[in-house]
Formats: sequence, structure tokens, C-alpha cells
Amino acid sequence: MDNETFIKNAALEVGFDACGIAATDFLPKDAAYLQQWLADGCHGEMHYMANHFGKRTDPRLLVENAKSIVVVLMNYFPQCLQPSGAPLVAKYAYGADYHFVVKNKLNELLVQIQQRIPCEGIAFCDSAPILERCWAQRAGLGWIGKSNLFIHPTLGSYCFIGELLLDIALKPDEPMAERCGQCRKCLDACPTNALSHPYRLDARRCISYLTIEYRGKLEDIYNEMLENHLFGCDVCLDACPWNAKAKANFHAELQPQEAFFQLDWSRFTRGQFNNLFKNSPLRRAGYRKLKDRLNAIYGTSTITQ
Repeated sequence: MDNETFIKNAALEVGFDACGIAATDFLPKDAAYLQQWLADGCHGEMHYMANHFGKRTDPRLLVENAKSIVVVLMNYFPQCLQPSGAPLVAKYAYGADYHFVVKNKLNELLVQIQQRIPCEGIAFCDSAPILERCWAQRAGLGWIGKSNLFIHPTLGSYCFIGELLLDIALKPDEPMAERCGQCRKCLDACPTNALSHPYRLDARRCISYLTIEYRGKLEDIYNEMLENHLFGCDVCLDACPWNAKAKANFHAELQPQEAFFQLDWSRFTRGQFNNLFKNSPLRRAGYRKLKDRLNAIYGTSTITQ
């Protein structure tokens, strides 16, 4: 068994759903796109997106001697959805914070690799200036769709991406060709027109950005467009035909607490936030931002704790 096959098999054994390999290199097309996207201000208040531009577009500047990138995917499509009418939480945030789940598994994978192949490596999952979707495409795992989301042909877009940067040269996989064709369902579905053009997301109009990253006061017009979205958004994912046959994940680490589905959000308290979401992606927004959204959703100002 060659090293590449061993690594991919080991990735599945530790709990990932797909694995591919890419050779580290500079990403000229992606660098040009990112530079223009930033110049147009599409990143909104996410000023960190403009930091470390060189490292974002060339991982060899991020990790010295990095020669290969092992890219993994982990399915997060939930077994159960929120009750009808509940304030909507993006599906990726139902369970534990994926940063830690994926990174822990990547470190398990690294140990297995090192037991067979002398090498050094560093694990990342949305925790460093890496163009993860671009590298997942380079590793032959799928393509970046018109929604700007990564699409795997069987997992769809409901998957987390993680990387191991290794100091050994491995045979890279062939990138996968895009399969979106003439479809534009994701663009047409976006209620705030954040996807005004294919492959271009204006974060300033994106529901995920507005409910998570944005720290200013939302104008009434945006509150109306956000409807009952509390944290994040799955509208473009749900509209994508490649996600129509998404299968539920059975990763124990990603299963939400039963109490999540039973929450009375109209009576949501800081104590519930601290207890139920102490290891959750919802901590990114914080209690006060969630409180403001719940007040807007319910048309009240009663959630004040």
C-alpha cells in the first residue's frame, strides 16, 4: 500500500468522510480573486480577512517546509431538524464546536501517519489563514459552487473542511471539475441578494455574516429580511440540488443535546446560553447578539438577562 492510500484509509478510520491530497503551491487565480473581493469591501467588518494575505495564498509561508496538504471532510448534516417555527440556527452549529472536533481528529490522523512515515505536520480547521475550499478543490474532493460554498458530489455542502500541512512530498490528487452547469438556484434563493453574481458573496448582505460577525445595529429593513434566522443561514445550501440527498451524520461528537430541540427561545436566558452552548459555535455571536435577534424575531424586548 502506498503512502497516499494509507493516509486516506487512516482518515476514514479516525472518523472523516473523505480525504484528498494536494501539493503546496501559490494560488494565483485565488489570490487575484481575494484581492479584488477585499478591495470591493465584500468582507464587511471581518478585517482579519485582509491580514496575512501572503500566507492565505501560499501555505508554504504559513508552515515552513510544507510540501503537501492532506484535506479532510466531515459530514455534519443533522439527524433531526429544529421544530417548525423555531428561530433558525444553521445546521453546522447544532452540536459541538467543529473547530475542536475536526482538529482533534486531525491530530489523531497525524499520529497514525507519523507511525508509518517520518514527517512533521500541523493541523488546521478554520483556525489559520488558509483558503480551505480552494485546497479541498485542489485535493480532488469537489468544487466551489456559485454560492461560494464547497460542494462534494455525495456529501454536498454540509461538511467541515480540515487540513494537515506536512513536510513530505505526496502524490497529489487531480482537481475535480465544476458540476454546477447552468443552475442558479442558490443565487435565486438568497433573500438578501448576497449572491448577486455567481461565485461572488457580498458578506455585508449575507444572513450568516449579519447574525454572527456583524457587531453594529441592524436596520429594520435587515431585521425584516432576516425573518426568523437567529444564527447563520442555510438558505443557499438547502436550495442546492447537490444537497437534496444529504445523508445524516452519525458522528457522536457532532450530535446536539436533546435540550437544543426543546428550547423555548422566547424565554431564553443567559444561564441557558452558558450551560447549553458552552462548547458551541453560537458562542461566536455571544448572548447579547442572540438576545437582540430573538427580540427582533418575537417583536419584544423582554429577553434582557
